[in-house]
Amino acid sequence: MPLLFSITLIVGMFLGYKMRDSNPGKSFFFSEKRRPVQEIMDLIKNRYVDDVKIESLEDTAIQAMLAKLDPHSVFIPADELQQVNEDLAGKFFGIGIEFNIFNDTLNVINVLKDGPGDKAGLITGDKFIKIDDSLVAGNKTDGDIFRKLLRGDRGTKVTITYLRNAQKKQATVTRDAIPLSSVDASYMLTKEIGYIRLNKFSSVTYREFMESLEALKKAGLQKLVLDLRGNGGGILDEAVEIADEFLDGDKLITYTEGKHVDKKEYRCRRVGQFETGALVVLADEGTASASEILIGALQDWDRATIIGRRSFGKGLVQEQFDLSDNSALRLTVARYYTPIGRSIQRPYNNGGKAYYEEISKRYHDGETQHADSVKNDTGKVYKTKGGKIVYAKGGITPDYFIPIDTAGFSKSSALIYDKGTIGSFAYNFYLQNTAVLKAFKSPADFIKGFSFTEDNWNSFIQAAAKDSVNISAVSAVEKAQFINRIKSSIARQVWRNEGFFEIMNTDDQAIKKAMEVLNK
Repeated sequence: MPLLFSITLIVGMFLGYKMRDSNPGKSFFFSEKRRPVQEIMDLIKNRYVDDVKIESLEDTAIQAMLAKLDPHSVFIPADELQQVNEDLAGKFFGIGIEFNIFNDTLNVINVLKDGPGDKAGLITGDKFIKIDDSLVAGNKTDGDIFRKLLRGDRGTKVTITYLRNAQKKQATVTRDAIPLSSVDASYMLTKEIGYIRLNKFSSVTYREFMESLEALKKAGLQKLVLDLRGNGGGILDEAVEIADEFLDGDKLITYTEGKHVDKKEYRCRRVGQFETGALVVLADEGTASASEILIGALQDWDRATIIGRRSFGKGLVQEQFDLSDNSALRLTVARYYTPIGRSIQRPYNNGGKAYYEEISKRYHDGETQHADSVKNDTGKVYKTKGGKIVYAKGGITPDYFIPIDTAGFSKSSALIYDKGTIGSFAYNFYLQNTAVLKAFKSPADFIKGFSFTEDNWNSFIQAAAKDSVNISAVSAVEKAQFINRIKSSIARQVWRNEGFFEIMNTDDQAIKKAMEVLNK
């Protein structure tokens, strides 16, 4: 009997393999018809006249399929996935420097305190010649190449050859975790009004936000400006946690629902740290996704005053699926809704290109300059708990409109920003005046005591001329904007983003309106 069973098994396997070979894609047990996509890929692989990178073709096919869905369902190739995940994780592994490329050379513009580069002796102003055995000066190495060379696994070493004051030096740096902070700035605008700016919602955003909030409360915080302009979103749960700090009881913050995803409610679960203080939130066309979840909840419950311009309008929820080749699919699985049932997702039935161009059209249609040009979807009108009329489909409309400042949008301005003239000038100014600048103890001291002289302005005109930009005859308004941006960039060299935004905010119309609202 065992012999008969063995013979039967062997014969069955033999017949099965023969059937498979004569009918590719089919088997004795499974007769499902193969799809044309796989048939075409096999034919190209086996019959095409030239060698073909099948992986590249597969990526293209995937992108074409996703283009038929929504603009936020995306395929992330394996070589891009690490950077995407690092941004959401709020950290990466590297040497802890910020750099910019001036004159085809990497210049260190900041070194993270107590980071790997700092421990190895790197300082602001160092110019990299070689990274390990790769020559990186004077050969048009771009920022992406630098990042790949400097980042790596924790504990690995990289040898840097650099110039400092025309002397060649070398340092071996051990890579370690480098934080990607979500908080750009956190400080007191007045004795009782605080300011926090968030640039994204990563896995560390709530913790960083709470650290900032607690520090401001110790400094006398009574009222808060939360700046979400340009915040493209991120992790939904982080936005929910922050909303919980502003809303009381078990209020609904948002809910999600999809064809294959059951309805899920996100509610307040604890006593928040800022449930009663006056609150203003700043938003614009770059405020999207998780940011809109937070703003939508605060607006629906009449908890905050929204100032700025209509937000991006993204109401779709993505889930990331890791694939076998280390790539990933970020697929839309649900829609999210505000507490009163609004879906603020913009229409995308005309394709991804038209979907993203809608943002630039807001500028050309006058919406970013005039409140009466804002295009709300009035098909269905909603009312907040306090009776205020709000809309769906197209983003969150602010309570107070702030037009985009177009006074300095000249051709010269565009060239100055495109060429990075201001950043280069501020960096060199810092290197030449380090001792003077470090005498200022804080950005507030800098605002009071630093003066950008006419001689400094003439030096900037000369720097612009080297970049082939003539700004000698700009208007007084444009000159003032340039000077404010230069001062902000100089402050960034000393206090990083905190200094930049504290100086920029001194001439920010949205901030001025927020102060007016909070002082009433």
